[in-house]
Amino acid sequence: MFVDRVQIEVEAGSGGNGCSSFRRERYIPKGGPDGGDGGDGGSILIVAEEGVNSLVQLSHQHHWRGKRGGHGGGANRTGRKGEDIVIKVPPGTVVYDAKENFVLKDLAKDGDQLIAARGGKGGRGNQSFKTSTNRAPRECQPGDPGEKRLLTLELKSIADVGLIGKPNAGKSTMLSRLSRARPEIADYPFTTKFPNLGQVQVDMDTSFVLADIPGLIEGASEGVGLGHEFLRHVERAGLLVHLVEPAPIDGSDPLENYRSIRHELEAYNPQLAARPEIACVTKAELPEAEETHAKLQQELGREMFLISAVTGQGLNQLVREVASQLEAAKRETEGT
Repeated sequence: MFVDRVQIEVEAGSGGNGCSSFRRERYIPKGGPDGGDGGDGGSILIVAEEGVNSLVQLSHQHHWRGKRGGHGGGANRTGRKGEDIVIKVPPGTVVYDAKENFVLKDLAKDGDQLIAARGGKGGRGNQSFKTSTNRAPRECQPGDPGEKRLLTLELKSIADVGLIGKPNAGKSTMLSRLSRARPEIADYPFTTKFPNLGQVQVDMDTSFVLADIPGLIEGASEGVGLGHEFLRHVERAGLLVHLVEPAPIDGSDPLENYRSIRHELEAYNPQLAARPEIACVTKAELPEAEETHAKLQQELGREMFLISAVTGQGLNQLVREVASQLEAAKRETEGT
């Protein structure tokens, strides 16, 4: 089961109460105050950890409660600190405040963390109120309550390259051919219900992460079909590989299909539409592939790839071009 959006409620532990106590020992008639402070409450932490692939754990537990701090005791004994609770999520998870709808933190890489709810501070015992003029204070403080929040967690896949295209454009087949990923493959729309990631090894020192994104249909930017489920995951990809099917099973025009997807990207996020794109005509073994390739190349005014995940035609050239563009983008980023 793949879950990429959940809402949870987190409540940190309250601080323990301070103690009001006086030292009572034989031969010490003026022992004075010795009430200890309460312990701090446990906080709720959200940590991105490599190897966690989904938010499915959080879909089964919507309420997270931190441990409260222990109460202070006599003989200046401080209450025990409440244990923190750590919620592990996949890298690429964005944490939102669900009520105010703003981003608290983008946990983009392994090790990133957020204190989602801070534990309450422990109350002061009466020994801490002792002064030169108040030798026998009796006051003490209760512990502060822990923070409480309603959060929305949203997973956006982290991939160097995103495969985009209409349903049945051959994205899953290409991913399985270029990497060890084994997505579900069938000849009906929306085989892919969630992103599949695979690592493509270019050579001994070079590799990149490729994401097979659920297919786009018209109106996706408004939530039609898999809609935002698709677009949310392609947002992080630095490079898009756009696959165009030469003979769609629904009889649609390949050129119009290409324009439709470009329109949905633009409507959802203009910055997404401005990402570098490599366009490819898939299923080169089909008779219509050559003609579609020529038309699209003329339309775009730039070189397009003609590839086949079945025969392997053009795949090596495509992988080298992807690696080259990623390396160029990396050098540009490091230069700035």
